[in-house]
Order: sequence, then C-alpha cells, then structure tokens
Amino acid sequence: MPRFTDQNYLAQDQYKNSANLDARIALHQNFSVNPQGWYHWIFETLMQFPANAKILELGCGTGAMWQECADQIPAGWQITLTDLSDGMLDSAWKNLVVTGRSFKFEKADAQSIPYQDQNFDLVIANHMLYHVPDRIKALTEIKRVLKAGGSLIATTVGDKHMQEMYGWLKGVNLNRRADMFDNPFILENGAAEIEKVFASVTLTRYADHLEVTAVEPIIKYIRSSIGADDLSEERLSAVEKELTANLERNGKIFITKDSGMFRAMK
Repeated sequence: MPRFTDQNYLAQDQYKNSANLDARIALHQNFSVNPQGWYHWIFETLMQFPANAKILELGCGTGAMWQECADQIPAGWQITLTDLSDGMLDSAWKNLVVTGRSFKFEKADAQSIPYQDQNFDLVIANHMLYHVPDRIKALTEIKRVLKAGGSLIATTVGDKHMQEMYGWLKGVNLNRRADMFDNPFILENGAAEIEKVFASVTLTRYADHLEVTAVEPIIKYIRSSIGADDLSEERLSAVEKELTANLERNGKIFITKDSGMFRAMK
C-alpha cells in the first residue's frame, strides 16, 4: 500500500506524534508571503456557519487552526476533533486546553465515522483526504453524518505545490518509489471525486508562496517528510550546500505553493 494512504504507517510512524507535522507547519508559518495566513483564510468560510453550529473535523492533527483562531470561535459552536493517531490527539488537546474553548476529542477513522446520521452542520477535512485509502467510502460517511443543507470543507494541494521541495527530497532519497511522492487527491482531480457523492462542489484557491531566508527549516522539512526514511546523509549535505549558496546569492529561496478549498453541499 502507498505510504500516503497506509494507515498503520501514518498513525504509528509519520504521525505517531506531532514532530514531523510541526516541522512542516513551521516552514509555512514563518515564510509564507500571504499576510492573511492559511488558517485565517479557512476561518473566513467557517464563520459563515450558524452561531450554534455542530462541527466535526476529521484528521485534526495538532489542532493548529483552532489554536491560531481561538479568539474567533463562536461560543455556541459544538466542535468535535478526531484523528486516527493517539499522538496527534494528545498534541491537539495540549494545544487547545489552554485556549479556554470547549472541544471534544475522539479517535476515529474517516471511513467509519462513529456518529449518527444527520448530526453535523459542517465537516472539515483539512489536508487529510489524500491519506484516506477509500475516499469514496469516507465521502459517503461524511455525507451521512451531515444535516440536510450541511457542508463539507475539504482542503488539499495542487499538482505543483512545493515542487522545489519535492525535487530536493527526491534527490536525497536512496530508494525512491512513486508511492512516497504521488498525492492521490489534489486540486486538479478532487472535484471529480467529491462529485461522485455530493452534487454541488466548488473550488477556491489560496494565493501564496514561500520566500525562505534560512536553510535549516528546509532541511527539517525534508527530514520530516514521508519520503525521508531512506535519505542519504551525503546527498542531504550536498543539497544543504546548494541551498546555502542559493541563499547567499539571492537572499531568499523561492518555493511554490498551491493550496485550496473544496466546498460540497449536501
């Protein structure tokens, strides 16, 4: 099974704790040029939902969006955060318990959502559907737990997202396999897949890129990635030297970003 969708690998290795995800989030938070910020951009859409909305997030990770936007959360929202990884749920709880907001945390698989029919006004899948082995099953489950008129907000990346980073990552990998890098659910194909379950789907892209002014965060990102298990320290050292020279020459390292949001209505 490809590592992108191998749930044992994801829960017990890649996301056994928050370290890998933290390294990747840090690069985006510190060097993205769009001043609005990814999480605040998503939250603009979330704020369209009722003040008493019931919300489910699948694959909540570290809870970073809720942590960053805590002061915007309506008091009446009932928010349930789920993840397949105990380690990620623990990180999310630690990050959010200090916000003073009320959240429910539960371990759950998006392919078998443990809630009754027509229970939520909104289901969020933020950069996680590409990790689900059977997305049609997950989308069917999401539709089942949504109330009539409810919405799915599903974010993902485009085909060229972080293309420079993946070039470096492929270069340092000793046993490169397609399953390490091929993303099965992207902006270019996601709508067609969602439309197999939902009749109404729209896509909105978020304009941004990275201008990185330090090499170490890029190296940390490479080490955190799914394809990093078989990396060559010698090749990584060569990439680090190349990046250092690039930074000295240009003052910043440009990295492409292409992310966006699908909204599907039940």
